[in-house]
Amino acid sequence: MIVTKGKYLNLIVWLLLVIIIGCNLKIGEISIDEEGAPGFPVPQIKFRPKHYVCYKTENPIIIDGKLDESVWGNAQWTDEFVDIEGDLKPQPKYRTSVKMLWDDEYFYIAGRMEEPNVWATLTKRDAVIYYDNDFEVFIDPDGDTHEYYELEINAFNTVWDLLLTKPYRDNGTAINAWDIQGLKTAVYIDGTINNPSDRDNGWTVEIGIPWSVLGQCAHKAAPPKNGDQWRGNFSRVQWQIEIQNGKYVKKINPDTSKPFPEDNWVWSPQGLIAMHYPEMWGIVQFTDKPAGSGLVSFKEDVDLYANYALYQIYYKQKNYFLEHGHYNQDINSLVTKKIKIDGYVWPPEIECTRNMFEVRLYSPEKKKLISIFNDGRLLKKNNQLIIK
Repeated sequence: MIVTKGKYLNLIVWLLLVIIIGCNLKIGEISIDEEGAPGFPVPQIKFRPKHYVCYKTENPIIIDGKLDESVWGNAQWTDEFVDIEGDLKPQPKYRTSVKMLWDDEYFYIAGRMEEPNVWATLTKRDAVIYYDNDFEVFIDPDGDTHEYYELEINAFNTVWDLLLTKPYRDNGTAINAWDIQGLKTAVYIDGTINNPSDRDNGWTVEIGIPWSVLGQCAHKAAPPKNGDQWRGNFSRVQWQIEIQNGKYVKKINPDTSKPFPEDNWVWSPQGLIAMHYPEMWGIVQFTDKPAGSGLVSFKEDVDLYANYALYQIYYKQKNYFLEHGHYNQDINSLVTKKIKIDGYVWPPEIECTRNMFEVRLYSPEKKKLISIFNDGRLLKKNNQLIIK
């Protein structure tokens, strides 16, 4: 919320709303604070990441983009994609959804995109694929928001795969020269590509990512163990187009003489126009139960909301640093006092210097610890006595 200078009445109303919301927080709920004045981007939706149970396939999948193996019929589609900002924006114009499966060698992903005008231009690997309409995959195996994977693919089946050391907001580096060795991808066009004279139904993407590659940044079992949960998300970039001289071209905004901004439609909403906030991604739970042999319930991570409570402090610290040039060592001014986090003592502890901080959240008996650092990394220690 933005409070205009000089409008004293608006300021009073805003403060009253903050007090009312703070006094009515329940266990497991995370408040969404106003975006900090200096402008560090903060998610503006409730923290409710999507989840999906990924079943195993007993037979390897042929990657041809058609999704015609019977095992795909036994896998459920995700919820349909929404705008990247969630409920803050209207529903997408076209439908998109994903299925997932796995075996001992590969993590399989299938994307289905409704599209009346299938087009693509880029054919060189590791080109900036989102300059075309595309389908994107993001995977953070251990959920610490560092060392994660991004894969983009267009309707020509042109791939851009990169490894992120950490999010761009934390001065992370995208390693474009890195390739997913053994990657399998295919696209099937239900219609004709780059042909404005007809109307298409859409396109499907089929992907197989080797566990041998995903395990490099997992710091945990890969392939995953039964019940393991990984963080991930899927995105679809969609440009406004028109037909000129028998070809598809991006529609130009006359006010800027540039193409209109692309739409970003995602599986699990981010609450802001930025995919590189891995703490907002969805959750994939792996089961060794074969697809079609019965349902497995999703089990929510008991620390999920504790993790995000620490990110609320991280956002505040980032804004504080932008405004003051150093981090805030007063934990009481950084926390929502009325919040309650199951299994942990609130407020957390902080260790802070001018340019660095660590916020530590302990369980009552100090056998569990979750820490967040100034670079956004989340680390956990479990099932051991933690000595300060």
